[in-house]
Parts: sequence; structure tokens; C-alpha cells
Amino acid sequence: MKTVICINWGTLYGAPYINRLYRGVAKNITPPFRFVAFSDTLDGLMPEIDGFPLPDMPGFVPKNTPGQWQKSRLWAPQLADIEGPFLFLDLDVIVTGSLDPFFEFGNQDKVTMAHNIARPLARLGQSSVYRAPVGKLSPLQEVYANDPQGTADKYRFEQHFVSKNAPGGVQFWPKGWVRHFRIECIPTLPLNFFKPPYLPKGTKIVIFAGGPNPPDAIEGKRHESLPQMTPGEYLKYWRKNRMRLTTLQDYALPAPWVSDYWND
Repeated sequence: MKTVICINWGTLYGAPYINRLYRGVAKNITPPFRFVAFSDTLDGLMPEIDGFPLPDMPGFVPKNTPGQWQKSRLWAPQLADIEGPFLFLDLDVIVTGSLDPFFEFGNQDKVTMAHNIARPLARLGQSSVYRAPVGKLSPLQEVYANDPQGTADKYRFEQHFVSKNAPGGVQFWPKGWVRHFRIECIPTLPLNFFKPPYLPKGTKIVIFAGGPNPPDAIEGKRHESLPQMTPGEYLKYWRKNRMRLTTLQDYALPAPWVSDYWND
């Protein structure tokens, strides 16, 4: 049995995102499989989804840190009635290829993560897509629970904490399986002002860590608080706000292909 899990808290995503992710998984996985959602509200979930309340938060949610430390709930020794390895997916990813290889690759007892392409020279994982046996990260949960704020201040991102401290170390998915939309799908400056984002061949999952979210990527917006802008409008906005030179790479034309997977 292949088990895919996700987690939802707060009001940003909810059932529409969970259901959409389920449909993307179901279309790209060989049965039998199980889709489990841990959420603070189970209203509106499709009947095919096994919904459970959020596991307890170890310690407390740290303040003024960028990481998604709520994910530490999934490091518990037990997760509902799940046994063995599970594949975790963020709610804002799109599935663009078969998920079967994610259950077959590498050492099943190790934590397997997407390589953090934002830090290409560091051995750091990206927790948007990872596989782990239930309870594998329970020692980390205990460390975190003993000093949530101190741990978050030291590592900033929960995925950095996992990368550096996972028992037995971490392994990474083969290159090209998981692509970061902002870094790997948007053409490099200055081509991003003339060519739309693209889907690299062989990609199985596209993550949207750090934005834009898929609905904004479809429209060509950096994030939902900004309007859709032409290249000229963005340059005027960039100059008016005295933004850093590197933020020119943040501009992207609309990516209508994202909707083929997001709105399925």
C-alpha cells in the first residue's frame, strides 16, 4: 500500500487544496494507494480521503521564524494508523508525472528529500516532498519540543533541522524528479521578460516554495497581493520601489500549463 500524506492548518488552504492534491495524486499513481490528510478541519474533504485531526504540536509554534515548524507534528512516533514509509506532499505542489518511483527509490529506512536547489552547494533538503518511515523523526521531535524557539532560531527552517539531524542522514531524489517553479521553471534573466515559464522534461512534481502559489503562477503574478503586470509595468514598479537587482528574476510571464495540473 502506497501512503501519501499532507497536512493543513489555518485558513490559507483547506479542503479545496486537499481535494485538488488528492486528484493529482490519484491520476499519477498505480493503485492500491491511500491518501491521508491531517487537518484542523475535516469539513469538505472528498470521501476517498482519510482525514484525521492534527497531531499534537510538540512544544509550541516559534515566533518570527520563516520555517514551517507546524510540520513537526508529523515527526511523532505514531501517526494515526499509518505504518511504514509514507510520502509527504505540500498542499501547493502540482503532480506532473508518475509518483510510483517515489515509493521505490533508495533505502526505504532513510529520510528521502528533494534537494534544496536554493542552496545548491549545501547538503540541505526541501521538505515539500519527502518520504520517511513513521516515527523515524521522533528523536527530532523530542529535541524540538524541549526548546522550540531555540531550535527554530538556530536552524530557521524546519527542513534544515531535518537535513542536519535526521537519524542515519538523508538521501535525495534523483535530479529532475522535483523542480522548484521559481528557480527551475522560470527562464533566467533577462529571458524571463520574454519567454514564459516552462515544465522541464522528466519532471514528476513541481513545488512552489517561497511563491508564487500555483494560481498566481497561472496568471503571471509574483504573489496574490500584486496585480498581473506586463514587463514594462513590472520594471516601473521595480524602479519606483527601489528593489534589489536580483528581484528582476522574480518576474514571470503567465504559465497557463500550470492550470492543466492545478485545475484537473
